[in-house]
Amino acid sequence: MRTGPTNVNLKSLIGELRKKAYAEDIPLFERLAEDLEKPTRQKREVNLSKISRHAKKGELVVVPGKVLASGELSQSVTIAAWKFSQPALEKITKANAKAITINELIKNGFKGTTVRIIG
Repeated sequence: MRTGPTNVNLKSLIGELRKKAYAEDIPLFERLAEDLEKPTRQKREVNLSKISRHAKKGELVVVPGKVLASGELSQSVTIAAWKFSQPALEKITKANAKAITINELIKNGFKGTTVRIIG
């Protein structure tokens, strides 16, 4: 029997994503909600090196999981994720990039930018 996430903050985030997805017809939010509902062993963990390989300068990169610090970030991007490791946050600020949570992405919006889901 599937129970879903037990983390209260994660449950709240998934509910908010679904509500926004239906109210504003944003398929990205529905996709993020589905990815965040997956079991822990299937959650995404993405290294900065992978983000650096696939993202272009100025893009919004969305990681429905955790960003880890392996590798270097070579361009200035905005990274939205469920969680960040502390060393990853340090490397992101050192590279003049921006790290935001998915909650902040929902509140601030992403109009006019290219969005890339990595993971």
